[in-house]
This record gives sequence, structure tokens and C-alpha cells, in this order.
Amino acid sequence: MAAKNKEMEVQKQETIQKESERTRECPSFVPQADIYETDENIVVLLDMPGVEKDNISVGLEKNILSVNGYVDLEYPEDYSLALAEYRYGDYERSFRVSDRVEQDNIEARYKDGVLRLTLPKAEEAKERKIPVKIG
Repeated sequence: MAAKNKEMEVQKQETIQKESERTRECPSFVPQADIYETDENIVVLLDMPGVEKDNISVGLEKNILSVNGYVDLEYPEDYSLALAEYRYGDYERSFRVSDRVEQDNIEARYKDGVLRLTLPKAEEAKERKIPVKIG
């Protein structure tokens, strides 16, 4: 029953398995996310280091909010790689969005490698204060 109380269902995996053909020869990662809720919004923060703003797409179709991004790596000419710890690749993640979100008003902002999605709550989903009367 706890799953029904969640506003969004999140897929949890680090690397996306090849379920379909890809046009780029690189790994695809599920970006790590933090999700928090305020009285007015649900906010999703996604880590997407190295991705340029123009290489990010956010879409909503059939209650599925999809985020995609890719890194264009540029190496200096005639370089010799001494150590490689950073793995580059594409980023893909999707979320199931309930009807308790105003889907037409979702906002996306990108700064310093973090994509911030703001999902405003529908009026019926917002907490209501009920006054207590005496007597």
C-alpha cells in the first residue's frame, strides 16, 4: 500500500541495460536523483555532470516524465591518457507522474551539472488546513 501513497515511481539502476538499439557507442547511465516535497511542489534534482544545456531533453508522455542527456567529450590533440576514472556516457531516467501533479506546468532548470525539475501539485493534492472551532 505504501507504493500507492508515493507521487512518483522511480526506476533504480545505475546502468541501463540494452533494451533497444542505440545510435551512440557509449554506456547509458541512470542519473542519481534526490526527490523532495514542499507544500506546493515536488522537486527532483538529477546529477548530470558534463552535459551541456542544449544536450538535455525532458519530455512527458502518458504520465511518464523522461529525461535524456549526453556528453560530448573533447580531448586535446595528441594527448596521452595517464589515468581515466571518469566514465562518460548518456543519461536516461524516467518517472511515473501521478494526476496529482499539474503536468502542463512542470519546469526544468539546469545549472552546474544538476537538472532541477519542479512539478507543481494540483490543487486537490495540496495540504489543506482545517480550522478548529471551539464549542
